Amino acid sequence: MTGDITFSMIKPGAVGNGFIGPILDKITSAGFTIVALRMTQMTRSEAEAFYYVHKERPFFTELVEFMVGGPIVAVVLKKENAVEDFRTLIGATNPEEAAEGTIRKMYAESLGHNAIHGSDSDDNAKREVSFHFSTRKIFYNCSK
Repeated sequence: MTGDITFSMIKPGAVGNGFIGPILDKITSAGFTIVALRMTQMTRSEAEAFYYVHKERPFFTELVEFMVGGPIVAVVLKKENAVEDFRTLIGATNPEEAAEGTIRKMYAESLGHNAIHGSDSDDNAKREVSFHFSTRKIFYNCSK
């Protein structure tokens, strides 16, 4: 499934602001199929483990605090060229630099309180999917 699967996470700010429905609608309207979805709240150790690649970055502590501040919605998405197409849909990490109509431009509060996460490579998509979902909870054969 490499190349056809990506991972996304609607972050606590967007969840708290009631943007789950509009964000999921934008995702499915762009041709993605949701093959797994769950709402959960990350523990501090889970947030630290998920974002370990940023451990040495100055924003790591703020990011972890934000991510444990409320529930998230974890989503596995299926579409040809999933990672690249999803990165285009969500826009630049900094919502001020994101293109009009992208999810981050529309729903992010700020760079530090971004609305959504999207895998940046096929390898990271596989790692991030398995971080949040067991294989029996992913329904790759959903028809479209």
